[in-house]
Amino acid sequence: MTVADGRAIITVLGQDRVGILAGITAVLAAANVNILDISQTILQEFFTMIMIVDLKGSNLDFFDLQKQLKARGEELGVQVTMQQAEVFKFMHRI
Repeated sequence: MTVADGRAIITVLGQDRVGILAGITAVLAAANVNILDISQTILQEFFTMIMIVDLKGSNLDFFDLQKQLKARGEELGVQVTMQQAEVFKFMHRI
């Protein structure tokens, strides 16, 4: 699947622990995905992160990358979701 404007939104939520950021960004780097913007914070003991990524140069299609991110999230004990930016905007419009 190709993404119209090449951007996706990735969210990561879970119990804070060492290696979450490294684990998720390693998947993105291996797939040649560029991180355009990133925000992360710890809310009490919970890790939260939102990324906007550019998939235009990715060597994986959207669904394969989505599966790899979900699998890495499971290994790390966090929930990882990835949506097309257009779908995210449509779902969250006012």
